[in-house]
Amino acid sequence: MKTLPPQDYLKYWRVVRQFIKVKYGLSQCDLEMILFLRSEGYFSKDKFVEFNALLSWEKRRFERLRQEEWIIIFRKHSGRRKALYELSYKALRVVDVVYKKLNGEEITELPGKNPMFLKNVSYTDKVYRNFIMEMNKTTKQLRHLALESQ
Repeated sequence: MKTLPPQDYLKYWRVVRQFIKVKYGLSQCDLEMILFLRSEGYFSKDKFVEFNALLSWEKRRFERLRQEEWIIIFRKHSGRRKALYELSYKALRVVDVVYKKLNGEEITELPGKNPMFLKNVSYTDKVYRNFIMEMNKTTKQLRHLALESQ
């Protein structure tokens, strides 16, 4: 019998990523930026630009993320001191949701909480929706087996 690796967080990364993108209206690059900035705490625009160079080019990403309140100002520019920014509560919650889902929390199948389960969705969302249902079933089975073995 094959044993699973003790940390298999990324098995469902693609599904979790798509769920986050659809639910919160983020692009993949926006999500990757938010995940990068999470561990930075306070950051300057220079730090943002440094990581942004790795992503697909979008001239207004910083300002757009500020306008959409994913990034908020921590300290305004004053004299020779640079402005500092931080992720908003909204952005921090999204990061928490990502990690919870990767750690085995089920993705909701309720249409009111997951737009992928609405009636008129794209074919792609339907494919992911079916996979989410399978993923949730597997997660429940693994949780049940873990409880039985205790």
